[in-house]
Amino acid sequence: MAEPPVVERSEAEPRAGDAFVQSLARGLAVVRAFDAEHQEMTLSEVAARTALTRATARRFLHTLVELGYVRTDGRTFALTPLVLQLGYAYLSGQQLPELAQPILEELSHRHGESTSLAILDGTDIVYLARIHTRRIISVGISPGTRFPAHATSMGRVLLAALPPAELAAYFARAELTPLTPRTLTSREAIEAEVRRVREAGYAVVDQELEVGLRSLAVPVLGADGRTLAAINMALSARIDGDGRDAGRDAELARLVPELRAAAVSIAEAARAVGAA
Repeated sequence: MAEPPVVERSEAEPRAGDAFVQSLARGLAVVRAFDAEHQEMTLSEVAARTALTRATARRFLHTLVELGYVRTDGRTFALTPLVLQLGYAYLSGQQLPELAQPILEELSHRHGESTSLAILDGTDIVYLARIHTRRIISVGISPGTRFPAHATSMGRVLLAALPPAELAAYFARAELTPLTPRTLTSREAIEAEVRRVREAGYAVVDQELEVGLRSLAVPVLGADGRTLAAINMALSARIDGDGRDAGRDAELARLVPELRAAAVSIAEAARAVGAA
């Protein structure tokens, strides 16, 4: 009896069986095709890396675009931050938060202020780590807590790292709700602030998330210069009797370099273990 022919399988089709969904495997293969060396690819490149036909790769890519996991300029494709949602349960318990924890703790204890690490997920930031000192915000914060990106310092740092198309997509989805009388709620005002953050390399949000709360944030950069996450420090907003901001400039001059040094330490720790 002749032996059956050998059927070659691509990485997109690892196994077949009653419980195996081939289309899901192929879709995940398309997502996995993007990595540090292949951050943007054409349709032909995706098809080649996944061993799929161009027609099949096109269907999966455009499905992922419609779902928000992939962006395209009409020629090339790239993942969006929404992909982080797929791995958040894993990421939240893994290397980056663990590496950041002792560094944030040291910074927090040195200054007596709360510090945090967060990523962007859709239109919100999601906390991955939080070091508490004193309570200056009414809402309890812990890993997994979400806040609207537009009203937070870490959110603005993360928005400042987005390419123009992704930032436009963010504004198309975001509800720019006022959380205090000082919250910026117009796209024009927030875009102007995001530009300032991009130029300055840090964000300061003063009583926009909660009255009495000021927050400073800086990015944590990967080896390729891309923003992996943001860290911040939460402070009390000290206003004098004339309604003027008491000591803000001196506070920024003192604390922004400290935050930047902590972000560099986190990035170096991540690179040392291959997490950045």
